[in-house]
Amino acid sequence: MAISVVIADDQDMVRMGFRMILEKSPGIDVLADVADGDAALETARRLRPDVLLADIRMPGIDGLEVTRRLCAEAATPEDCRPRVLIVTTFDDDEYVRQALHHGASGFLLKDASPELLVEAVRAAAAGDSLISPAITVRMLKDWTSAGPAASRQPTEELTDRERDVVRLLANGMTNAEIAGELFVSQSTVKAHLAHVQTKLAARNRVEIAVWAWESGLARG
Repeated sequence: MAISVVIADDQDMVRMGFRMILEKSPGIDVLADVADGDAALETARRLRPDVLLADIRMPGIDGLEVTRRLCAEAATPEDCRPRVLIVTTFDDDEYVRQALHHGASGFLLKDASPELLVEAVRAAAAGDSLISPAITVRMLKDWTSAGPAASRQPTEELTDRERDVVRLLANGMTNAEIAGELFVSQSTVKAHLAHVQTKLAARNRVEIAVWAWESGLARG
């Protein structure tokens, strides 16, 4: 079934651009787009899309509050529907922390590539998380600035190619960029990451990146 999406942003051109990008992508259906936070909350509750794209600063309640209210209605954060993907111009680590704390399934900057936007929507719908690579790398560097720390141990040793994939992921590359760097297909990259996720008992690619920085692999 197609991934259903609602877009919430107070800029007409942004909503139009996001709609065009997503509607050109196979398996994604944009149900509606709205211009303020109150409409975003009402539309998300009424249409129950798989994913809600929400800006942070909008008229009415902001995207962070929309996220908090929607996810507060779920029994657990994992049950939050729709999955909320924050897409904003504000490159602020505190916004990222608040968004994830409230239950957001991703955080992108508006200058992200169309490919990354589509990848983030698909990840959110699948219950995964995707944060703009530049933000991820910066935050992880800050968190691990003291050097490698004790981290979880994989249940099985990573292969050399899995280590290559994880290293590139932790340094901000998307699946498409990793595939190009290693001369493999994106499906191969996804398969490697799925194996790594199992070996680390990680919930998503963000936790894989955290492990890579804590273990020192990202600096290798």
